[in-house]
Order: sequence, then structure tokens, then C-alpha cells
Amino acid sequence: MPEELQLRIHGDSALPTLIYFPGLHGDWTLVGDFRKQLTGKVRFVEFTYPRTTCWSLNDYAEAIESSLALNHITCGWLLGESYGSQVVWSLCARKKFSGIGIILAGGFVKHPLRLGVRLVRTLFDKLPFTLLCMLLCCYGKLARWRYRNSPETLANLEAFIVRRTELDRRAAIHRLDHIAEFDPREIARTTSLPVFYLSGWLDPIVPWPMTRHWLRKHCPSLRADKIIFAADHNILGTAPATAARHILTWMQL
Repeated sequence: MPEELQLRIHGDSALPTLIYFPGLHGDWTLVGDFRKQLTGKVRFVEFTYPRTTCWSLNDYAEAIESSLALNHITCGWLLGESYGSQVVWSLCARKKFSGIGIILAGGFVKHPLRLGVRLVRTLFDKLPFTLLCMLLCCYGKLARWRYRNSPETLANLEAFIVRRTELDRRAAIHRLDHIAEFDPREIARTTSLPVFYLSGWLDPIVPWPMTRHWLRKHCPSLRADKIIFAADHNILGTAPATAARHILTWMQL
């Protein structure tokens, strides 16, 4: 194992707990401004996944349960960002952690475009790593404009780029396999936890019309959904204040 699951806790234990499950990139480097919006309102728990190529989604969920228990966290709201939503559904299926509610931020149940996921997986696998590094440099320049209004995220952008190694690529490919193969629809249909859905309007990665339609039709626990016009797939990074406002409302804070 190249590294272990990492956990950080921000805020007092007396505050309501919000647990953040990161997306495909697998760490907390892009959530700084969103976290800042919640200061003093929630205890924010965040993870960085190990860069493993052998863990199942159940392994992720089990490791997270153990880490939370070691830190005496026994209940909380579950915030699944993109790929992180798949870990959330796996955690719920185990029925060992006391979730209060589920919030999907650019998340999904069964991915609506599985062929697209497999194509991206093939692209990640076949492209030379040197070319991916060049693309990453271009992304870094774009990201400085993209997150120009998010100083906390900009401060962590260098850490985000440094973490994108060959090992990180292999781990991301493995997570794409999870997305392509996992079908948590029955979990979503039968969960007793209230479910909330948040998406950016400019999201071609997980098209919100398809995800929202399925949730409204098949998820009885869906309580509310919100599409934020000015945001994209990384809604917590591109609309941190608006996303935080809706989530705090849903948590009744």
C-alpha cells in the first residue's frame, strides 16, 4: 500500500458533523473555499483516499468506518462529491455507520453515461504519462482562472497538481472501473436517509437532467435538489458559497 487513508477534522465536536467524500482525484485539495464557508457552523471531516489499485468500494467504506470510529465519530451527514457518492452508497449499504442524511454534490447513483466512463478509462490508460503531464500544466493555468474567486482553492492548487503522479493515475483508473461496474440503485431506492442533490448546470461529466430525473422518479427519500447555474461538475470548488448555503439549509442550520 503506497499510503494510508488520511482523515482531517475541522471544527468543534459539539457542532453538527459533515463528512466529505472526495471525487475521482481522491483528496481534499480542491475543497478549501467550501470548507471555509462552513467554519463555525459544522465539524467538517475530510478524507484523502490511498492511491490503491486493489480496494473495492466496500474496502473504501470499511476503512472510512474504522477511521471515523478511531476518531470517535459515530454519526454525521454524508457529502459525496462525484465518485465519492459511490463510496457513500457503499457505506450506507453496510448499515454500520449512523448517517443522518446524504448529499450528492455532482454525485450520482448508477452513472448515466457508462460508455463514456469506459472511454475515459481507456483514454487515461493509453495516453503517455508525459502527455498527461502536459495536459495537467494546461489545466493548472486554466484552474487559476477557474478558481480566481476561490483563494483557499488557489492556495492548494499546487498541492493538487503535485499529487497527480503515475501512481495517482493508476488509482484513478481503478476508481473509474468502480464507477463503470457499480450499480447502487437498489440502495438508493430503499435508503431511509433523506437524500439531497446538488449539481452545477455546466456538468457534462454527470449530466444533471438524467441524474435528477432518476432520483425524482425512483428515490422516495429525495427531499430536495438544486442546480446552480454558475457552477460546473466541481460544484463545491466553483460555487463554494452557494453550495454551502444550500447544504446548511438542508442540514437545518
